[in-house]
Amino acid sequence: MQILVVGSGAREHALCWRLSRDPGVGRVICAPGNDGLARQFRTVPIDVADPDAVLALAERERIDLTVVGPELALAHGIADRFSAQGRPIFGPRRIAAQLETSKAFAKDFMQRHGVPTARYRVCATAEDALSAIRRGEFGDSLVVKADGLAAGKGVVVAETRAEAERAVRAAMVDHAFGEAGSRVVLEERLEGPEVSFFVIADGEYAVPLVAAQDHKRIFDGDQGPNTGGMGAFTPSPLVDDALRDRILAEIVRPVLYGLILNGSPYRGLLYCGLMLTADGPKVIEFNVRFGDPEAQVVLPMIAQPLTPILWAAATGVLRSSHVVVSPEPHVGVVLAASGYPGEVRSGQRIEGLDDVDDALVFFAGVRREGEELVTSGGRVMTVVGKGATFQDAIGRAYAGISRIRFDGMQFRRDIGSKWRAGLELRRP
Repeated sequence: MQILVVGSGAREHALCWRLSRDPGVGRVICAPGNDGLARQFRTVPIDVADPDAVLALAERERIDLTVVGPELALAHGIADRFSAQGRPIFGPRRIAAQLETSKAFAKDFMQRHGVPTARYRVCATAEDALSAIRRGEFGDSLVVKADGLAAGKGVVVAETRAEAERAVRAAMVDHAFGEAGSRVVLEERLEGPEVSFFVIADGEYAVPLVAAQDHKRIFDGDQGPNTGGMGAFTPSPLVDDALRDRILAEIVRPVLYGLILNGSPYRGLLYCGLMLTADGPKVIEFNVRFGDPEAQVVLPMIAQPLTPILWAAATGVLRSSHVVVSPEPHVGVVLAASGYPGEVRSGQRIEGLDDVDDALVFFAGVRREGEELVTSGGRVMTVVGKGATFQDAIGRAYAGISRIRFDGMQFRRDIGSKWRAGLELRRP
Protein backbone atom coordinates (compact mmCIF):
# COMPACT_ATOMS: atom_id res chain seq x y z
CA MET A 1 0.00 0.00 0.00
CA GLN A 2 1.19 3.49 -0.90
CA ILE A 3 0.42 6.15 1.73
CA LEU A 4 0.48 9.94 1.59
CA VAL A 5 0.65 11.86 4.88
CA VAL A 6 -0.37 15.52 4.55
CA GLY A 7 1.34 18.01 6.87
CA SER A 8 4.71 19.20 8.07
CA GLY A 9 5.07 18.80 11.83
CA ALA A 10 6.08 16.33 14.51
CA ARG A 11 2.57 14.82 14.34
CA GLU A 12 3.11 14.00 10.67
CA HIS A 13 6.57 12.61 11.39
CA ALA A 14 4.99 10.32 14.00
CA LEU A 15 2.33 9.23 11.51
CA CYS A 16 4.94 8.45 8.85
CA TRP A 17 7.04 6.53 11.36
CA ARG A 18 4.11 4.49 12.68
CA LEU A 19 2.49 3.67 9.33
CA SER A 20 5.82 2.70 7.74
CA ARG A 21 6.17 -0.07 10.33
CA ASP A 22 2.98 -1.85 9.24
CA PRO A 23 3.21 -5.00 7.10
CA GLY A 24 2.10 -4.47 3.53
CA VAL A 25 3.01 -0.76 3.48
CA GLY A 26 5.31 0.12 0.60
CA ARG A 27 6.03 3.84 0.37
CA VAL A 28 5.13 6.57 2.83
CA ILE A 29 5.36 10.08 1.37
CA CYS A 30 4.92 13.27 3.40
CA ALA A 31 3.79 16.52 1.84
CA PRO A 32 5.22 19.01 2.47
CA GLY A 33 7.06 17.43 5.43
CA ASN A 34 10.15 19.04 6.94
CA ASP A 35 13.90 18.59 6.64
CA GLY A 36 14.05 16.50 9.79
CA LEU A 37 11.62 13.80 8.74
CA ALA A 38 13.11 13.98 5.23
CA ARG A 39 16.08 12.10 6.67
CA GLN A 40 13.79 9.03 6.76
CA PHE A 41 10.95 9.70 4.31
CA ARG A 42 10.45 11.25 0.91
CA THR A 43 8.91 14.72 1.10
CA VAL A 44 7.16 16.76 -1.59
CA PRO A 45 6.70 20.55 -1.34
CA ILE A 46 3.02 21.40 -1.51
CA ASP A 47 0.42 23.84 -0.16
CA VAL A 48 -1.81 21.85 2.19
CA ALA A 49 -4.53 24.49 1.74
CA ASP A 50 -4.78 23.59 -1.97
CA PRO A 51 -6.89 20.41 -2.23
CA ASP A 52 -6.46 20.20 -6.00
CA ALA A 53 -2.67 20.18 -5.67
CA VAL A 54 -2.75 17.44 -3.04
CA LEU A 55 -5.19 15.40 -5.13
CA ALA A 56 -2.95 15.73 -8.18
CA LEU A 57 0.00 14.50 -6.12
CA ALA A 58 -1.97 11.49 -4.87
CA GLU A 59 -3.01 10.60 -8.41
CA ARG A 60 0.48 11.07 -9.81
CA GLU A 61 2.06 8.91 -7.11
CA ARG A 62 -0.75 6.30 -7.25
CA ILE A 63 -1.48 6.72 -3.57
CA ASP A 64 -3.86 4.19 -2.01
CA LEU A 65 -4.61 6.04 1.25
CA THR A 66 -4.15 9.70 2.18
CA VAL A 67 -3.91 10.59 5.89
CA VAL A 68 -4.47 14.23 6.81
CA GLY A 69 -2.53 15.72 9.69
CA PRO A 70 -3.36 19.45 9.97
CA GLU A 71 -6.78 21.02 10.45
CA LEU A 72 -6.03 23.66 7.79
CA ALA A 73 -6.24 21.12 4.98
CA LEU A 74 -9.55 19.81 6.33
CA ALA A 75 -10.92 23.35 6.66
CA HIS A 76 -10.23 23.85 2.94
CA GLY A 77 -12.24 20.76 2.00
CA ILE A 78 -9.53 18.29 1.09
CA ALA A 79 -11.70 15.34 2.19
CA ASP A 80 -14.60 16.59 0.06
CA ARG A 81 -12.33 16.86 -2.98
CA PHE A 82 -10.83 13.40 -2.55
CA SER A 83 -14.21 11.79 -1.85
CA ALA A 84 -15.68 13.33 -5.00
CA GLN A 85 -12.96 11.51 -6.95
CA GLY A 86 -13.45 8.23 -5.09
CA ARG A 87 -10.02 8.37 -3.45
CA PRO A 88 -9.83 7.07 0.16
CA ILE A 89 -8.82 9.75 2.64
CA PHE A 90 -8.61 9.65 6.44
CA GLY A 91 -10.13 12.90 7.63
CA PRO A 92 -13.60 14.46 7.84
CA ARG A 93 -15.34 16.61 5.25
CA ARG A 94 -15.53 20.38 5.59
CA ILE A 95 -18.93 20.47 7.32
CA ALA A 96 -17.86 17.98 9.98
CA ALA A 97 -14.48 19.71 10.33
CA GLN A 98 -16.31 22.77 11.65
CA LEU A 99 -16.31 21.00 15.02
CA GLU A 100 -12.77 22.39 15.22
CA THR A 101 -12.67 25.20 12.70
CA SER A 102 -15.57 27.10 14.32
CA LYS A 103 -16.01 27.20 18.08
CA ALA A 104 -19.48 28.71 17.58
CA PHE A 105 -20.53 25.85 15.29
CA ALA A 106 -19.25 23.30 17.78
CA LYS A 107 -21.04 24.86 20.76
CA ASP A 108 -24.35 25.22 18.91
CA PHE A 109 -24.01 21.64 17.60
CA MET A 110 -23.42 20.29 21.12
CA GLN A 111 -26.40 22.19 22.47
CA ARG A 112 -28.68 20.76 19.76
CA HIS A 113 -27.55 17.20 20.33
CA GLY A 114 -27.31 17.15 24.11
CA VAL A 115 -23.52 16.84 24.35
CA PRO A 116 -22.34 18.04 27.79
CA THR A 117 -20.28 21.21 27.61
CA ALA A 118 -19.84 24.56 29.36
CA ARG A 119 -22.54 27.22 29.30
CA TYR A 120 -21.66 29.73 26.57
CA ARG A 121 -22.50 32.79 24.49
CA VAL A 122 -21.49 33.51 20.89
CA CYS A 123 -20.66 37.20 20.36
CA ALA A 124 -20.49 38.79 16.90
CA THR A 125 -19.35 42.21 18.15
CA ALA A 126 -16.88 43.40 20.75
CA GLU A 127 -19.64 45.47 22.34
CA ASP A 128 -21.80 42.39 22.90
CA ALA A 129 -18.88 40.45 24.41
CA LEU A 130 -17.72 43.27 26.66
CA SER A 131 -21.27 43.90 27.87
CA ALA A 132 -21.73 40.22 28.79
CA ILE A 133 -18.45 40.24 30.71
CA ARG A 134 -19.30 43.42 32.59
CA ARG A 135 -22.73 42.03 33.54
CA GLY A 136 -20.97 39.07 35.10
CA GLU A 137 -22.86 36.64 32.87
CA PHE A 138 -20.15 34.03 33.41
CA GLY A 139 -18.79 35.20 36.75
CA ASP A 140 -15.44 36.81 37.47
CA SER A 141 -13.38 34.04 35.87
CA LEU A 142 -14.31 32.87 32.37
CA VAL A 143 -12.97 31.58 29.07
CA VAL A 144 -12.67 33.65 25.88
CA LYS A 145 -12.24 31.76 22.59
CA ALA A 146 -11.64 33.09 19.10
CA ASP A 147 -14.20 31.40 16.87
CA GLY A 148 -11.84 30.26 14.11
CA LEU A 149 -8.46 28.58 13.80
CA ALA A 150 -5.73 30.38 15.74
CA ALA A 151 -2.89 27.82 15.88
CA GLY A 152 -3.82 26.77 19.41
CA LYS A 153 -3.40 30.31 20.78
CA GLY A 154 -6.93 31.69 20.47
CA VAL A 155 -8.13 30.59 23.90
CA VAL A 156 -7.69 32.69 27.03
CA VAL A 157 -8.63 31.34 30.45
CA ALA A 158 -9.20 34.69 32.15
CA GLU A 159 -8.73 34.95 35.89
CA THR A 160 -10.54 38.30 36.05
CA ARG A 161 -13.12 40.22 34.06
CA ALA A 162 -10.44 42.75 33.13
CA GLU A 163 -8.30 39.99 31.63
CA ALA A 164 -11.33 38.69 29.71
CA GLU A 165 -11.98 42.18 28.34
CA ARG A 166 -8.37 42.42 27.16
CA ALA A 167 -8.73 39.05 25.41
CA VAL A 168 -11.87 40.24 23.61
CA ARG A 169 -10.18 43.45 22.46
CA ALA A 170 -7.12 41.53 21.26
CA ALA A 171 -9.28 39.21 19.15
CA MET A 172 -12.01 41.56 17.92
CA VAL A 173 -10.45 45.03 17.93
CA ASP A 174 -6.74 44.45 17.43
CA HIS A 175 -7.37 41.42 15.14
CA ALA A 176 -4.57 39.40 16.77
CA PHE A 177 -5.92 36.24 15.09
CA GLY A 178 -7.15 37.81 11.87
CA GLU A 179 -10.53 36.60 10.62
CA ALA A 180 -10.50 33.84 13.27
CA GLY A 181 -11.30 36.48 15.89
CA SER A 182 -14.21 38.13 14.08
CA ARG A 183 -16.48 36.30 16.53
CA VAL A 184 -15.71 35.09 20.02
CA VAL A 185 -17.26 32.52 22.30
CA LEU A 186 -17.55 33.31 26.01
CA GLU A 187 -17.81 30.30 28.31
CA GLU A 188 -18.19 29.57 31.96
CA ARG A 189 -14.98 28.24 33.44
CA LEU A 190 -15.19 24.56 34.26
CA GLU A 191 -13.27 22.97 37.12
CA GLY A 192 -11.53 19.62 37.10
CA PRO A 193 -8.64 17.77 35.45
CA GLU A 194 -8.33 17.78 31.66
CA VAL A 195 -7.92 14.73 29.46
CA SER A 196 -7.63 14.09 25.71
CA PHE A 197 -9.84 11.28 24.42
CA PHE A 198 -9.49 9.94 20.86
CA VAL A 199 -11.64 7.76 18.63
CA ILE A 200 -11.28 6.55 15.06
CA ALA A 201 -14.65 6.78 13.32
CA ASP A 202 -16.07 5.59 10.00
CA GLY A 203 -19.22 7.71 10.09
CA GLU A 204 -21.27 5.30 12.19
CA TYR A 205 -18.90 3.28 14.36
CA ALA A 206 -16.12 4.52 16.63
CA VAL A 207 -13.08 2.76 18.08
CA PRO A 208 -11.44 4.42 21.11
CA LEU A 209 -7.68 4.82 21.39
CA VAL A 210 -5.68 5.29 24.57
CA ALA A 211 -6.39 8.57 26.39
CA ALA A 212 -3.64 11.15 26.98
CA GLN A 213 -2.96 14.36 28.89
CA ASP A 214 -1.58 17.47 27.20
CA HIS A 215 0.30 20.43 28.68
CA LYS A 216 -0.67 23.72 27.00
CA ARG A 217 1.10 26.34 29.11
CA ILE A 218 4.68 27.27 28.29
CA PHE A 219 6.12 27.00 31.81
CA ASP A 220 6.26 24.35 34.52
CA GLY A 221 3.26 24.06 36.80
CA ASP A 222 0.90 25.17 34.00
CA GLN A 223 2.11 28.76 34.15
CA GLY A 224 2.48 31.34 31.40
CA PRO A 225 0.67 31.75 28.07
CA ASN A 226 -0.99 28.99 26.09
CA THR A 227 0.96 27.23 23.34
CA GLY A 228 0.18 24.59 20.75
CA GLY A 229 1.29 22.04 23.36
CA MET A 230 4.53 21.54 25.29
CA GLY A 231 4.26 17.82 25.95
CA ALA A 232 1.93 14.91 26.63
CA PHE A 233 1.79 11.53 28.28
CA THR A 234 -0.29 8.40 27.89
CA PRO A 235 -2.14 6.42 29.13
CA SER A 236 -4.07 8.83 31.31
CA PRO A 237 -4.86 7.26 34.71
CA LEU A 238 -7.94 9.49 34.78
CA VAL A 239 -9.81 7.34 32.25
CA ASP A 240 -10.84 3.87 33.39
CA ASP A 241 -13.16 1.49 31.52
CA ALA A 242 -16.30 2.93 33.10
CA LEU A 243 -15.41 6.50 32.20
CA ARG A 244 -14.40 5.46 28.67
CA ASP A 245 -17.84 3.89 28.16
CA ARG A 246 -19.55 6.99 29.54
CA ILE A 247 -17.62 9.27 27.17
CA LEU A 248 -18.55 7.06 24.23
CA ALA A 249 -22.23 7.03 25.22
CA GLU A 250 -22.69 10.68 26.22
CA ILE A 251 -20.31 12.45 23.83
CA VAL A 252 -18.95 10.41 20.92
CA ARG A 253 -22.12 8.64 19.78
CA PRO A 254 -24.32 11.77 19.92
CA VAL A 255 -21.70 13.61 17.84
CA LEU A 256 -21.58 10.88 15.20
CA TYR A 257 -25.37 10.66 15.08
CA GLY A 258 -25.71 14.43 14.85
CA LEU A 259 -23.30 14.61 11.92
CA ILE A 260 -25.22 11.87 10.11
CA LEU A 261 -28.30 14.06 10.49
CA ASN A 262 -26.23 16.98 9.15
CA GLY A 263 -25.47 14.97 6.04
CA SER A 264 -21.74 14.72 6.76
CA PRO A 265 -20.88 11.41 8.47
CA TYR A 266 -17.63 11.73 10.40
CA ARG A 267 -14.74 9.68 8.99
CA GLY A 268 -11.40 10.26 10.64
CA LEU A 269 -9.89 10.89 14.05
CA LEU A 270 -12.11 12.72 16.53
CA TYR A 271 -10.22 14.31 19.40
CA CYS A 272 -12.36 15.17 22.42
CA GLY A 273 -10.72 17.64 24.80
CA LEU A 274 -12.57 17.02 28.06
CA MET A 275 -12.86 18.49 31.53
CA LEU A 276 -13.70 15.87 34.15
CA THR A 277 -16.06 17.92 36.32
CA ALA A 278 -18.01 16.91 39.42
CA ASP A 279 -21.02 16.45 37.10
CA GLY A 280 -19.14 14.20 34.69
CA PRO A 281 -17.07 14.70 31.53
CA LYS A 282 -17.75 17.89 29.56
CA VAL A 283 -16.31 18.94 26.21
CA ILE A 284 -13.85 21.83 26.23
CA GLU A 285 -13.09 21.54 22.53
CA PHE A 286 -13.02 19.16 19.59
CA ASN A 287 -10.14 18.63 17.19
CA VAL A 288 -10.80 16.84 13.92
CA ARG A 289 -7.35 15.25 13.56
CA PHE A 290 -4.60 13.73 15.65
CA GLY A 291 -3.40 16.18 18.29
CA ASP A 292 0.12 17.53 18.48
CA PRO A 293 1.93 16.59 20.73
CA GLU A 294 -0.53 13.82 21.73
CA ALA A 295 -0.04 11.95 18.45
CA GLN A 296 3.65 11.58 19.23
CA VAL A 297 2.87 9.52 22.34
CA VAL A 298 -0.41 7.83 21.31
CA LEU A 299 0.75 6.47 17.93
CA PRO A 300 3.73 4.52 19.37
CA MET A 301 1.32 2.91 21.86
CA ILE A 302 -0.72 1.17 19.13
CA ALA A 303 0.46 -2.43 19.15
CA GLN A 304 -1.36 -3.73 16.05
CA PRO A 305 -1.20 -2.67 12.41
CA LEU A 306 -2.70 0.80 12.17
CA THR A 307 -3.04 1.11 8.41
CA PRO A 308 -5.97 -1.36 8.09
CA ILE A 309 -7.87 0.56 10.79
CA LEU A 310 -7.39 3.91 9.04
CA TRP A 311 -8.35 2.32 5.71
CA ALA A 312 -11.52 0.82 7.22
CA ALA A 313 -12.49 4.18 8.71
CA ALA A 314 -11.80 6.04 5.46
CA THR A 315 -13.90 3.60 3.44
CA GLY A 316 -16.75 3.25 5.96
CA VAL A 317 -16.24 -0.40 6.91
CA LEU A 318 -14.88 -0.09 10.45
CA ARG A 319 -16.18 -2.89 12.65
CA SER A 320 -13.47 -3.42 15.29
CA SER A 321 -14.52 -2.77 18.87
CA HIS A 322 -11.07 -2.00 20.24
CA VAL A 323 -7.47 -1.25 19.37
CA VAL A 324 -4.64 -3.19 21.00
CA VAL A 325 -2.23 -0.86 22.80
CA SER A 326 1.09 -1.33 24.51
CA PRO A 327 1.11 -1.48 28.32
CA GLU A 328 4.20 0.75 28.43
CA PRO A 329 3.61 4.43 29.29
CA HIS A 330 4.94 7.02 26.82
CA VAL A 331 6.00 10.58 27.66
CA GLY A 332 6.71 13.23 25.03
CA VAL A 333 8.43 16.56 25.70
CA VAL A 334 8.45 19.41 23.19
CA LEU A 335 11.65 21.36 22.65
CA ALA A 336 10.80 24.93 21.64
CA ALA A 337 12.81 27.77 20.19
CA SER A 338 13.71 30.94 22.02
CA GLY A 339 10.80 33.36 22.19
CA TYR A 340 8.03 30.79 21.70
CA PRO A 341 5.02 31.25 21.87
CA GLY A 342 5.80 34.85 20.95
CA GLU A 343 8.32 36.07 18.39
CA VAL A 344 10.61 33.15 17.62
CA ARG A 345 14.34 33.30 16.97
CA SER A 346 15.28 30.79 14.24
CA GLY A 347 18.44 29.51 12.57
CA GLN A 348 20.03 27.98 15.68
CA ARG A 349 22.19 24.94 14.98
CA ILE A 350 20.89 21.71 16.54
CA GLU A 351 23.53 19.42 18.04
CA GLY A 352 23.55 16.03 19.71
CA LEU A 353 20.79 14.30 17.74
CA ASP A 354 23.02 11.33 16.89
CA ASP A 355 23.66 10.79 20.60
CA VAL A 356 19.98 10.09 21.38
CA ASP A 357 19.75 6.29 21.49
CA ASP A 358 16.90 5.43 23.87
CA ALA A 359 14.12 7.82 22.83
CA LEU A 360 12.18 8.74 19.72
CA VAL A 361 12.66 12.15 18.10
CA PHE A 362 9.91 13.59 15.91
CA PHE A 363 10.84 16.76 14.02
CA ALA A 364 8.73 19.88 13.43
CA GLY A 365 10.29 23.36 13.13
CA VAL A 366 13.63 22.47 11.51
CA ARG A 367 15.39 23.09 8.22
CA ARG A 368 18.62 21.89 6.68
CA GLU A 369 21.63 24.13 6.19
CA GLY A 370 24.39 22.18 4.51
CA GLU A 371 24.80 18.98 6.50
CA GLU A 372 23.22 20.38 9.66
CA LEU A 373 19.71 20.92 10.97
CA VAL A 374 18.79 24.32 12.37
CA THR A 375 15.65 25.62 14.06
CA SER A 376 12.97 27.14 11.82
CA GLY A 377 9.84 27.39 13.97
CA GLY A 378 8.42 27.63 17.46
CA ARG A 379 8.06 23.97 18.35
CA VAL A 380 11.24 22.36 17.06
CA MET A 381 10.83 18.68 17.94
CA THR A 382 9.23 16.22 20.36
CA VAL A 383 11.35 13.74 22.31
CA VAL A 384 9.44 10.62 23.41
CA GLY A 385 10.47 8.10 26.05
CA LYS A 386 8.76 4.85 26.97
CA GLY A 387 9.21 2.49 29.88
CA ALA A 388 7.71 -0.16 32.10
CA THR A 389 6.59 2.62 34.46
CA PHE A 390 5.89 6.32 34.13
CA GLN A 391 9.11 7.05 36.01
CA ASP A 392 11.04 5.05 33.41
CA ALA A 393 9.33 6.79 30.50
CA ILE A 394 9.93 10.24 32.00
CA GLY A 395 13.57 9.37 32.68
CA ARG A 396 14.19 8.21 29.11
CA ALA A 397 12.53 11.28 27.58
CA TYR A 398 14.62 13.70 29.64
CA ALA A 399 17.78 11.62 29.17
CA GLY A 400 17.28 12.04 25.42
CA ILE A 401 16.75 15.78 25.83
CA SER A 402 19.98 16.08 27.83
CA ARG A 403 21.92 15.11 24.70
CA ILE A 404 20.31 17.72 22.43
CA ARG A 405 21.49 21.33 22.29
CA PHE A 406 20.58 24.53 20.48
CA ASP A 407 20.79 28.15 21.58
CA GLY A 408 17.67 29.32 23.39
CA MET A 409 16.23 25.80 23.76
CA GLN A 410 13.29 25.81 26.16
CA PHE A 411 11.16 22.97 27.47
CA ARG A 412 9.04 22.05 30.45
CA ARG A 413 10.65 19.89 33.11
CA ASP A 414 7.42 18.52 34.59
CA ILE A 415 5.87 16.64 31.67
CA GLY A 416 4.41 13.36 32.90
CA SER A 417 4.34 14.31 36.57
CA LYS A 418 0.54 14.56 36.53
CA TRP A 419 0.21 10.79 36.22
CA ARG A 420 0.58 10.45 40.00
CA ALA A 421 -2.15 13.03 40.65
CA GLY A 422 -4.36 11.16 38.19
CA LEU A 423 -3.91 7.94 40.14
CA GLU A 424 -4.90 9.70 43.34
CA LEU A 425 -8.04 11.12 41.73
CA ARG A 426 -9.15 7.71 40.44
CA ARG A 427 -8.80 5.99 43.80
CA PRO A 428 -12.16 5.27 45.51
